[in-house]
Amino acid sequence: MLSDRKKRVLQAIVEEYINTAEPVSSNSLVNSYGLDYSSATIRNEMADLEKMGYLDKTHTSSGRIPSEKGYRFYVDELIKDDNISLEEIKYISSKLESKVNEIEELTQITANTISEVTHYATVSIGPKSEEQTIEEIKFVLLGSRMLLTVILTDSGLVKETIIKFDEDINDKQVQTLNLMFNNKLKGKPLEEIKGKLEEYLFDEMKYSVNVIKPIIEQIKKVLKEDEQLHLEGANRAFDLPEFNSLEIAKNFINILDTKDLMTDILNTGLAQDINVYIGEESEKEELKDFSIITFRHRVGNKDLGTIGIIGPKRMNYSKVISVMKYISKKLNDENKQD
Repeated sequence: MLSDRKKRVLQAIVEEYINTAEPVSSNSLVNSYGLDYSSATIRNEMADLEKMGYLDKTHTSSGRIPSEKGYRFYVDELIKDDNISLEEIKYISSKLESKVNEIEELTQITANTISEVTHYATVSIGPKSEEQTIEEIKFVLLGSRMLLTVILTDSGLVKETIIKFDEDINDKQVQTLNLMFNNKLKGKPLEEIKGKLEEYLFDEMKYSVNVIKPIIEQIKKVLKEDEQLHLEGANRAFDLPEFNSLEIAKNFINILDTKDLMTDILNTGLAQDINVYIGEESEKEELKDFSIITFRHRVGNKDLGTIGIIGPKRMNYSKVISVMKYISKKLNDENKQD
């Protein structure tokens, strides 16, 4: 258990290091934070915090930097979640007021906004398909051999695709397709449709395989697009001093290129809306030099997907979490008014 004085010293060190990227000395705390303790007292507290594992001492300076344990205590116990300016609030509000037609677009706008305000890279992924069910499937004839397919889920997800055929189809066939697919698939989880869709339709296949098979293949293909990652602001990361290290820069690029790794991170720990993984806490060697904050993007009961913010362990956790919480509140307040 840390004393109040140790908590104040640790909080000051974490925030000073986040701001400066320089090891923190006792004198800098006295000068910058106005702590009402002497330099000698602060040095003693810093030494104790180092022994307890909350601080690390660098080889190039007498100052200290936070350890992963120190960052974790800061995030869990000391962080302020109102670290957002009026200008940032106005900017976020203007971005989120953009009219969007699909929830994937809203998630991408949100991810881009978080990246712009925090200056970290973000990745986003659509809502998990196994948590959604089909509300309606609609087929619209666009030509004698072309069909528009629209899939609507209970969460508001909309998927559209155009299907081309090798033989003519007519309006009566399309009406039957609408009845058949909705009768068999309405209320079914998307995850089941991405599996053995043929089983639902086998006893209804009144048309040739040349009509049914392209529909099934294209529906499965468009549903897989939910799993695609969208990246925003990767270039902003390279302005941070940590990325002067060629090794860290290369690791960062490899992480962003490894889609399975990022998808796994975004789909982990979704019981909470905000999850923080600091360095080796992620249990993935590739991420040992980085922190990731994941944000489950919801409006009301609708799951809009997950956004991950990636940065060095010296991430401005207070800023990122404050921005996430404001965005969540803003979107949900607007949803209540609709």
